Formats: sequence, C-alpha cells, structure tokens
Amino acid sequence: MIVKKNGIYQTKIEDLSSDGRGIGRIEGLAVFAAGVIPGDTAEIKITETKKNYACGKLVEITEPSIHRVPPKCAFFKNCGGCALLCMDYAAQLKQKTKMVKNCLERIGGFKNAGEITKQIIGMENPYNYRNKARFHVKKIAFHEGASIGFYSAKSHDIADLDSCAVLDAKNDKIIDIFKKFINKNIEKFPPYDEMTGKGLLQSIFTRVGFHSGEIMACIKINGNDFPDCGELTGELAGVEGMTSIVLCNGGNKTKTLWGKSYITDYITDKKFKISANSFYQVNPAQTEVLYKEIQKYAALDKSMVCADAYCGIGTITVMLAPLVKKIYGVEIIEQAVSDAVENAKINNIKNAEFIAGKSEEVIPKLIAGVENIDLLVVDPPRGGCDIKLIESLLKSTIQKLIYVSCDPATLARDLKLLTETAYELVTVQPVDMFPHTTHVETVVLLCRKNSFTLIPLVAHQ
Repeated sequence: MIVKKNGIYQTKIEDLSSDGRGIGRIEGLAVFAAGVIPGDTAEIKITETKKNYACGKLVEITEPSIHRVPPKCAFFKNCGGCALLCMDYAAQLKQKTKMVKNCLERIGGFKNAGEITKQIIGMENPYNYRNKARFHVKKIAFHEGASIGFYSAKSHDIADLDSCAVLDAKNDKIIDIFKKFINKNIEKFPPYDEMTGKGLLQSIFTRVGFHSGEIMACIKINGNDFPDCGELTGELAGVEGMTSIVLCNGGNKTKTLWGKSYITDYITDKKFKISANSFYQVNPAQTEVLYKEIQKYAALDKSMVCADAYCGIGTITVMLAPLVKKIYGVEIIEQAVSDAVENAKINNIKNAEFIAGKSEEVIPKLIAGVENIDLLVVDPPRGGCDIKLIESLLKSTIQKLIYVSCDPATLARDLKLLTETAYELVTVQPVDMFPHTTHVETVVLLCRKNSFTLIPLVAHQ
C-alpha cells in the first residue's frame, strides 16, 4: 500500500518525537502527528509525504491509550506549551528516559546507553512549578481587542489564556492586569504586528522568586520608550510580591520603571540576584535536585581547580565554589557576568573568578594559561557546545567533565565527539525540569580514558 497525501489511515501510536508528536507506522512507513500519545489508536489524515516518513493530522482517536488522562488546563488544545499534559505523569517519565537512551544510541552510537542511563528523577507535584513566562500580545483580526498568551504549537498564533497549569499562580493576576490595560488602551499602545513591523507592545515577561516570593515584570516594546505607562506600572506594583518592573526595547536594553532592576531568590542556602536578561533555571525545586546531582558526580575536594562554561549568573559556580580550591565562570552576556560577580559577593565566595566572553574562546585560553584544571562543567544552550570548545577539550589534560544539557539530541552529538578519542562516558542522569513537555535536562559524567577508577555511586532515592 502506498501512503498518499490527504488519505486517512488508522495506526497505533508507538512512540513520541522530540517535539511531542506521536509516531505510528503505516505499512512500515513512520507517520508523525500531533495530539496523540503512545498507546493511542487513531485515524490520521496525511498532510505531507517524504521518502522515509510522512506527516499527518489527527482526525479521531478510535481507542485511547491507557496512559491518556484529562488535561488539567482549559487552554490545552490551543496552547503549544505542554504537549504531554494529556499523558499520565509516570508514563511521561518513562518516555523521557527512553528519549535520552534513544538519542544516545541513534545519534551518539552508544551501545551501552541502556546500562549507563539512570531513570529520570521526577517531581512529587509536577504543576505550577515554572517561575518564568513570556506572554505575547497580538491584535485580534477584525476585532477591537487583543490576545495575550503563549504561541500555539508550530505557529505565532496566540493562545489567549487567563491562567496556566505549570506556571506559578501569581502570574494569573499579572495576565489579568496586562490584558485589561491593553484592551482599554489599544489605540494608544497598539500591539506589535510581526508582518508590518509596526505597533508598540510585544510581550510581558515575568519571573517569580520560588523562595523569596519576589516578582519581576518586564514589558517588551518595539521602540525605545513607553510614555504614559504610569497606569500599567501602578496596577502591577499593587500585585503582592512585585519587586521590579522593567522596560525592555527591541535591542534588549532595559530600563527600570518601578522598584529595583532585579529580584533575588535562593537555591538551597545560596542567594542569587537575577536581572531581566539573565538566565536562571525555570524550575527551582528541580534545580536543587539537578545541582545535587552535579555535586555528587563531580566528587570535589579542596585541592581542585574547576571551570564553569556558559555560567549565566553564576549559580553552578557559586554552588561548587565552597568545595574547591578555585573556580572560573565564563559567560557571554555581560549583565549576567555582573550579576555573577555580585552573587559571589552576596554569598561570601572569594575563590570564584568570572570572565565575560564566548566559552569557545575563553576556555581554551584558561586551559593554556592555568596550571591545571581538574574539572570543567558545561551547561550550554539548546544548540550544544561550540565545536571549537570541544576541540580544545580533546587536546586538554582536563580529567573530568560534567555536561548539563537541555537537549538529548545535541547532547548525544557532542558526547560522540568527546568520547571518540579522549573521554569515557560514565553516567547519564536525566532530571525532569519541564513536566508535561517533551524537554529533558540531563547531567552527564565523563572521565578521561585510562585515567579514572569508577567509584560506585549511591542511587538517587
């Protein structure tokens, strides 16, 4: 049977892709479709055919998976944020562990992936965990009002919403204030239009301190100024916990409109200052779990010199500093480096040095200039490590690497390069930082070949 475009076929969904689409097979041909999970039997209308696969659109689920559950969100069907909200959490965790193993086997070529990959560490309560969100604004066509919310899946259409199942509930009030203000002042402050490049208001970005309760609201505009915004800032300032209201223009330059230019929060007993443009993990509860895993596999002592690439505001650097002789943090965003320096001072850390620049340029210089680096931690963006950084590591004498990744595919690609000649892949520990999505955070331990002894590690309870 030849799978034809616009044809409707029934298939049993066997797996999930990294973007959350279900994968079934029709006469051996892989078919990808959104809205289905493993175990579903569904009718799929084919929208695109390729040589080795096809894409389709869900017509009807004829037999639901035993893992399908009612999503705890009224906006699930329109919002593109939580593809797995209709799947029970235990099944999500198994699927994510499988996703990491599959990438290591298929992309990295690691035949022992099943042996070295541990079960993912999940959350006790996988809701309202996210401390950060960006609510986009768009004028409703043929209507006087505006939509405010997240992008729908694979589009820039706005899923208009009032709340979110994975966000801190404090955001509900901020959404309400922002929505009422825009619809009241839509002629004076028109939403930005991506097609024409005109309009002023683009989005509102929020951060909520998990332990401190402090809130930041960052208003992003298409321009340099936001005149007569006192009404909006006055309403936002009345939200309990509001600490900082910041304006951000198209060039990501910030201006404080009310309060401070930052908020503070804690990871375990360490206090951190967080500015609008600084990276900070979105799931504070699981961040503490993640960092404990890093410390466990790093097996640090006071004789060691370490480096932390892509260090952001210095959270990992500050967490490791009391356990080592010296640590260097490297980050490209200058504001984040300033925050990192301040965070070291706040926590009375005196053995950390922060350097502004690209990790692929700074780390090779550190390797050449510092007498000995015992451990390097890398926590790169989704695209993985720059090839120049990997090449410098292969030539280095660094004995131990901790790779923290938010993308199993780019992780597997980089691990393949690192282990071809220089390093041995020892342990892979996924951590569920993003429940109800297909994203997975992973901590990986690598040691230089022929120079380490495996020490049995206590399994996470």
